[in-house]
Amino acid sequence: MYVPNHFKEDDIGKLQQYIRDYGFGLLIVADDCGIEANHVPFHLSSEDDGSLGQLQCHLARSNPVWQRLQDGARVLAVFQGPDAYVSPSWYETKVETGRVVPTWNYLAVHVEGSARIIEDSTWLKHHLHRLTDQHESSMSNPWSVDDAPVEFTERLVKAIVGVEIKIKTLTGKLKASQNQTEKNRAGVKVGLEARDGANNRAMAKFIS
Repeated sequence: MYVPNHFKEDDIGKLQQYIRDYGFGLLIVADDCGIEANHVPFHLSSEDDGSLGQLQCHLARSNPVWQRLQDGARVLAVFQGPDAYVSPSWYETKVETGRVVPTWNYLAVHVEGSARIIEDSTWLKHHLHRLTDQHESSMSNPWSVDDAPVEFTERLVKAIVGVEIKIKTLTGKLKASQNQTEKNRAGVKVGLEARDGANNRAMAKFIS
């Protein structure tokens, strides 16, 4: 991912939080068999040991891609936050010089690491609990894996395999009009806030 300095986000804490906030990502595998991307929800596990943490997800056992993740295969996981079209009509300098063009603001985090496949049922159950609890925590009546019949969940666990990615690098890009003047940024913020759509409003919050 091309990341100019003014759009670079290298605060590890922020990047980890972005992954938690926008945890439905792309798991990308590239090897001699070709390139494949799978859309999966991830859980980020981080420790206070100086490491970047581990990404955990699961795949259907019937999905052949997991067989390509043996022996520490390198993978790329991509997470994308809000994005929004930016109209040049929002720039103050449009009136002054006319030297403006449209662009797109967005948030993205790329994670590179080595993957291992996990078929242990205890690990898989723990993973499903953590992943579910993470997303159910804001519900008024949270659902738990334990709410389902045991024989039902046991059967489903046998139909998946776990993937754990030891994170080697985290690359973050937040393109939020940082390369514009203060008055242009103010115009973009107002313009986004005035448009419909959750993405526009979410992106406006990143503009300071």
